[in-house]
Amino acid sequence: MKKIQMVDLKGQYEDIKKEVNDSIAEILDSSAFINGPHVHAFQKELEAYLGVKHVIPCANGTDALQICMMGLGLQPGDEVITADFTFAATVEVIALLNLVPVLVDVEPDTFNIDIKAIEKAITPKTKAIVPVHLFGQCANMDEIMELAGKHNLYVIEDNAQAIGATYSSKNGKKQQAGTMGHVASTSFFPSKNLGCYGDGGAIFTNDDDLAHIIRGMVNHGMYKRYYHDVVGVNSRLDSIQAAVLRAKLPHLDTYNRKRAESAAKYSRAFEGQEHIVVPKIVGDSHVFHQYTLKITNGKRDALVQHLNDNGVPCGVYYPVPLHRQKAYLDSRYNEADFPVTNQLVEEVISLPMHTELDDEQIQFITKLVIDFVNK
Repeated sequence: MKKIQMVDLKGQYEDIKKEVNDSIAEILDSSAFINGPHVHAFQKELEAYLGVKHVIPCANGTDALQICMMGLGLQPGDEVITADFTFAATVEVIALLNLVPVLVDVEPDTFNIDIKAIEKAITPKTKAIVPVHLFGQCANMDEIMELAGKHNLYVIEDNAQAIGATYSSKNGKKQQAGTMGHVASTSFFPSKNLGCYGDGGAIFTNDDDLAHIIRGMVNHGMYKRYYHDVVGVNSRLDSIQAAVLRAKLPHLDTYNRKRAESAAKYSRAFEGQEHIVVPKIVGDSHVFHQYTLKITNGKRDALVQHLNDNGVPCGVYYPVPLHRQKAYLDSRYNEADFPVTNQLVEEVISLPMHTELDDEQIQFITKLVIDFVNK
């Protein structure tokens, strides 16, 4: 059996090696390192894939989130509601802009933001909701958009973990994750379903005016060189990363299908296990950026050690809820408002998930988990 990895980027690279290498050599020869032809081509190709009017590439997913909020004109003191159970970047940019993060609980089965908790948290100062499509599955966008419309709020989709996932609205319309809110951000960090070989990100929107503002913001506020019309930042996707993403984008649906197939094999192996709760799939698709179990008999931490001891990497995403993180402590938060998140951080464990997993590895991993949890 080949070595088990949490993410096998080298194996994935082998299939696209020539295209990637040729493109990088072309960029080195042309020296078009910033805003070169590959960046513009990738933008157009991703717009076509997503069915969205505007893709604005940028330097990373965290910048993408921040620029979304800047582009919407959110002001210091404005409240932004988001999930307590997610990576810190989601709340980090809210704090950096002197906005007020309002953390709410998540659903116990999908791990996505709880609609009732959002509604309870809305105040006259609320200006935006940031649903995170966690681990590769869309949040309940029908209800989120209805709630946002009712209260005149912006919706900023954090799509860092769900690119390629689809969502069918109640009206029957099928849309790509990241194309349903007013604006969305994504990350192309190497381990993402669509990842580059460094940092990278992008912003999506169907709003022409907002897209124009954001295009200036990512480039020091310039639309014409040395003329700064808006306050901006330096956040550009470089040409080499764009070339890697161009090579991978035509394979994204295949990558996501392979992930879903591996997830199904995991879940079948865990059927009937009393203390192992497998991921719930709601609606159209789950692209399994992570395959995350709940271990309900108190053995999660010991299982992590057991897997590591046997050469199986794993992850706990996330071990500490945002409302307990030192940087984001706030007297407004009441532990009683986070029962689901507080339980998840004690139970979740993510198993290896990538496009190169094979049946032998999955059988080895699942047997280790089952034998340990039941002993």
